[in-house]
Amino acid sequence: MKWKIQHPDGTIEYHSPTDIQLLMHDCILKNHKKTAQKIYDGGEKVVCAWVLCKSLAIKKEAFIQADAHGERIRYNPRVTPHWILDGENVDGMSVNKLVSVDFGLYKI
Repeated sequence: MKWKIQHPDGTIEYHSPTDIQLLMHDCILKNHKKTAQKIYDGGEKVVCAWVLCKSLAIKKEAFIQADAHGERIRYNPRVTPHWILDGENVDGMSVNKLVSVDFGLYKI
């Protein structure tokens, strides 16, 4: 898996989650609800969730240890067809700051 970053001008970048850290500000958690439900029901797993953000920074060193003090936000449509924070559905939730740590996203 790689992080896909699509910029407003249409350019696309792919990054290995273990090589970089994403710092996202003014975010909204989005997904295709019908596609997520199909995956949850046993269908083929495809990309169906993303994070919209107003600003993004990509760090390649001196990573923030967000997993030590942030709240993990999860998305796995095989487990549940929603973005999850503390066991609650947070689809469409606005988040001030999200930080990636490897394959995870953390609200800090």
